[in-house]
Amino acid sequence: MSELARNAGYGRNKKLKAALLQHRAGTLEGLSERLFGLLFSGLVYPQIWEDPAVDIEAMEVSAGHRVVTIGSGGCNMLAYLSRAPEAIDVVDLNPHHVALNRLKLAAFRHLPSHADVSRFFGGNHATTNREAYSLFIEPMLDAQTRDYWNGRGAFGRRRVDVFSRNIYRTGLLGRFILLGHIVARLHGLNPREFVEARSLREQRHFFETRIAPLFDRPLIRWMTSRKASLFGLGIPPQQFDELASLSDDNSLAPVLKRRLEKLTCHFPLNDNYFAWQAFARRYPEKHEGMPPDYLRAAHYAAIRANAGRVRVHHASFTELLAGKPAGSVDRFVLLDAQDWMNESQINALWSEISRTATQGAIVIFRTAAERSILDGKLSPALLDLWTYERERSIELGMRDRSAIYGGFHIYRKRA
Repeated sequence: MSELARNAGYGRNKKLKAALLQHRAGTLEGLSERLFGLLFSGLVYPQIWEDPAVDIEAMEVSAGHRVVTIGSGGCNMLAYLSRAPEAIDVVDLNPHHVALNRLKLAAFRHLPSHADVSRFFGGNHATTNREAYSLFIEPMLDAQTRDYWNGRGAFGRRRVDVFSRNIYRTGLLGRFILLGHIVARLHGLNPREFVEARSLREQRHFFETRIAPLFDRPLIRWMTSRKASLFGLGIPPQQFDELASLSDDNSLAPVLKRRLEKLTCHFPLNDNYFAWQAFARRYPEKHEGMPPDYLRAAHYAAIRANAGRVRVHHASFTELLAGKPAGSVDRFVLLDAQDWMNESQINALWSEISRTATQGAIVIFRTAAERSILDGKLSPALLDLWTYERERSIELGMRDRSAIYGGFHIYRKRA
């Protein structure tokens, strides 16, 4: 065979091999996205993991504002009610989250007292919650929500019975935290010991001596280089690639280490219920720390009084806005939803946001990576309608107690 023929054959084989590798990568990517979608079809977040105190300050929420927000676990929506906005539209494509949001609103409106609300949502294994539901909440639910909570889950239990146990140990995120505890225990660390820290100095010492070394272990580096292993954190496949590119070995171990450092070292444990959920898998008792913002006694009366101002929709953000008049929304809360969107979806969303936004309207959202998801994806014509408050975004992002996200972003509609 001539040298020319050999080279031609080598070239064809090389192209065929490259095509096969590309096909395999595309197939694996497709499988990852389908698995991600399947996992997110059930209850994902019994508790939302965005800090409502940061949201409220960023949005400057006050009486008269009309807010549209993604629902998720519903904690933030309830916290916003403490500022008495005129109306809140809650949207979510996940029917489990829709049912949870409607139940929480009904509980605030119809349970007799703050103590009853705290007992119902505190996750403290209160068996009296069954009776409280039957007496005060169930008769006030719409038929669809009532059927959901009276229905039975995969193990034959009524769904509402989860409030007689600890709902925060369920859902995709609850099971992900459990998996993290199991892996840590296999390496000789009991995460629950962290909540015994009594100062920021002790919290820092625990992180540096007990938690940080775990991220050098081969098993953890291997696990954090697999996309599916982090679906429980809500990191979609496409966002995983961007975060992994920051590491030499395509692992998210360094990123997760930095996020855990913020969670454990930057905020006092008695004022960070996110850390309690991550390490103790529960909320703190009264003598241990503060509950979530929406369960604090100081906010109860306002939330109860304003709960009737909320409407919960089983719809997408773009779909809901498409049915609203121009200039009818003051505040938009996108959580991290754009991390899951492609360029076309982001532009469709912001087209409706820009149309329905009032002058001076504010949009907030979070991203797994540090930079804004709009960079290079949103059309210049739409982007020019908004001012990115970069410095304030960085400042408030540093104060987000959940510590799970890389970036917090604030955009204000230009005059």
